[in-house]
Amino acid sequence: MAPKMQYVRLGNSGLKVSRIILGCMSYGSPEWQSWVLPEEEAIKHIKFAYDHGIQTFDTANVYSNGLSEIILGNAIKKLELPREELVIMTKLFSPVMKEYGTNLWYTGKSPEEVGVINQKGLNRKHIFDSVQASLKRLQVDYIDLLQCHRFDYDTPIEETMQALHDVVKAGWVRYIGMSSCWAYQFHAMQNYAITHNLTPFVSMQNHYSLLYREEEREMFPTLKMFGVGAIPWSPLGRGLLTRTTRDATLRGKTDKFSATYDMPFLDTLTTRYGISSPRFRRDSQLI
Repeated sequence: MAPKMQYVRLGNSGLKVSRIILGCMSYGSPEWQSWVLPEEEAIKHIKFAYDHGIQTFDTANVYSNGLSEIILGNAIKKLELPREELVIMTKLFSPVMKEYGTNLWYTGKSPEEVGVINQKGLNRKHIFDSVQASLKRLQVDYIDLLQCHRFDYDTPIEETMQALHDVVKAGWVRYIGMSSCWAYQFHAMQNYAITHNLTPFVSMQNHYSLLYREEEREMFPTLKMFGVGAIPWSPLGRGLLTRTTRDATLRGKTDKFSATYDMPFLDTLTTRYGISSPRFRRDSQLI
C-alpha cells in the first residue's frame, strides 16, 4: 500500500479507516442508474484506490440490487487483496429486487405492490436475511461495518438494536453504524443500546458537503457527545463541486436526486455576494 494515505479512528472505536473511502454506488448495472459503471471499469478503480492506500470500501445491498456488492467481492478476489487489510462497509434497509436493473425508487410503486413485505426495513428478519445475503455476494466471512441505510418507522428501536447486537455476536459483523436519519432518531437508538448493554453505533454516514450543512446544527454535536465518527456521503455534492456549470455529465442529466441541490439558499448567496449568474452552483469562487 502507498504510505501517504492517512488513517483515522472511526469515532472512539479502535477501527481505523482510510481518510478517503471509496464509495461503490457507481459500480453495478447501468440499467439501475444510467451513470453506473460495469465491473471491468469498477475493478480498475478499486485497484487504483488500493494502490494509493485506500483500504476502506463502502457499498450497500440496494446498489444495483446487490450487483455492487458482487463486483466489490469479485474485485477483492481477482486482485488478491488481503482481507485483513481491508475495511468493508455495507448497508441494509431498502428491498433488494430480483433484477439488477430494477430501480424501485423510479417505478412509483410501493414495496408492497411488488411483493416486498418483510424484505425491507430494520426488522429482525430482514436484518438477519440481509447480512447473510451480503456475506454471500461479497464472498467474505464477515462485514467490518454494517450500517442501517435509513431509519425504520415501522420497527421498534428495541427490536432493531437487539438484532444488530445479535449479528455482531454471531460473528457476521464487527461494528455497526447508522446512516441518513435525524439526530433525535440516532440519539434514541444509541441511548437504547448503551442503556441495555447492546452493541452501540461507532459511525454515522450522513449527507454533508459545502452544499448541504444541516448536520452541523444537531447531528455533529450529538455524534461528538457519543464519540461516534462521521462519514459524509456525497461530500462533493454528487459531483457539483468538481466542475463548472458549463460541464455536463451523464449523471447530472439523468440523476433525479441531483435536483435536490437546486435550493433557494443558493440564490440568496448569489445576491449577497454580487454574483450575476443565478446558476451560481459549481463555478463560484465561494465554493
